[in-house]
Amino acid sequence: MALLTTALMVVVLATGGRPDPAPLRAASTLLDGSWRFHTGDDPRWAAVNVDDSGWETTDMTAPPGNHDGDVGLPDYVGGWSAHGHPGYHGYAWYRRTVTVPASSASWDILGPTLVEDGYELYWNGQLLGGSGRLGPDPRLVGTRPLRFALPANAAGTTGVLAIRIYMLARSGPSAEGGGMHTAPILAPRPTGESLHRAQWQRTIAGYILDAVEPAAMLALIGLTLVFGSRSSRKGFLVFACIALALTAARRLNNAIVSWTDLQDLRTYSWLASVMWVPTMTAWLLAWNRWRLPAWRSIDALAVALGVAGIVGALAHWPIWASISRLGSLALFAVIVARIVLGGPLRILALVTLATVLASLFGGELLDPIGVPGIWFPFNIGVSRTQYIYAIGIPLLAVLIVRTLRPRSGRR
Repeated sequence: MALLTTALMVVVLATGGRPDPAPLRAASTLLDGSWRFHTGDDPRWAAVNVDDSGWETTDMTAPPGNHDGDVGLPDYVGGWSAHGHPGYHGYAWYRRTVTVPASSASWDILGPTLVEDGYELYWNGQLLGGSGRLGPDPRLVGTRPLRFALPANAAGTTGVLAIRIYMLARSGPSAEGGGMHTAPILAPRPTGESLHRAQWQRTIAGYILDAVEPAAMLALIGLTLVFGSRSSRKGFLVFACIALALTAARRLNNAIVSWTDLQDLRTYSWLASVMWVPTMTAWLLAWNRWRLPAWRSIDALAVALGVAGIVGALAHWPIWASISRLGSLALFAVIVARIVLGGPLRILALVTLATVLASLFGGELLDPIGVPGIWFPFNIGVSRTQYIYAIGIPLLAVLIVRTLRPRSGRR
């Protein structure tokens, strides 16, 4: 199943990573180049007759072959932090005039595929749609490929395209963060539909592993529920299942927020900042039970460090989070030493534990030796954590099966 799934993922990544078909891009217009830009917010800035001559000018032209550092979206440009507004968050507007060619076809605007964090798109003052809900209490969701139909009489005219954007505050602002990172595309209706599908293929490919790997983790939990009563390491399996469920939920959030509007970005960020703590604690409690008897001192310290990590995450105290992570890493070192000194399936257990440690402590263990955080096979971003899970999940399945005792009456 792991081999078949890997083959399927390669096909999905290769399909999603293909460049947009040349005939489609030739029939459409990437609205890059010079845009007018203004921080702040005023709904009247969507109108055609607004004097924006005093606004800043920002260039939305991407260097050839440039893409974002996560999914691999093409035509990527730095945001307003890279253009004179570092650390700014809140509302800002982009405006430019657009000439729609004269033709009998209906015309579409393909919205920017990467925006921090939500936007509304206006044509000649008319709201065509957007990503999320803006206003006094914005609800921001992940930016996805969106297609907006221009008015039927737009062909052969020149109009004003205005984009209102809202960015959430960040604890660690990016040097290139803020606003629009890819330019919209003007396209006739059949071409626009095809480009929209190609954009969705790229978006699906960018997060497909965040859906498939959690499903594999849930399959491991199912394996444990069916056969766990025969295991010689029941305590290990109980806490490993808890850790797998938490890890699956955390990874699946990436796909949910990128493909749907079900989860807003504030909830996503909160979960990401908190869920690593109980996951780390559950893995500590699990591996402490691999070599019996479990040490109660490790259990107590693991829970205490978990509480410290949650308090640090909720109160935004980085030092507490660092203490929780480094202390937990030290406890894992003690557990590794215990396994090295003896116990069942020592080599398999150590290799499997190594994948768990690499996934939990990539910043502490892999960054110092220069292991990149993300690769781009087939022009689609795949994180090192996803590679580690692809290795660790089958190893953990083998480890679970090897702990099973023979059925009664069989050798």
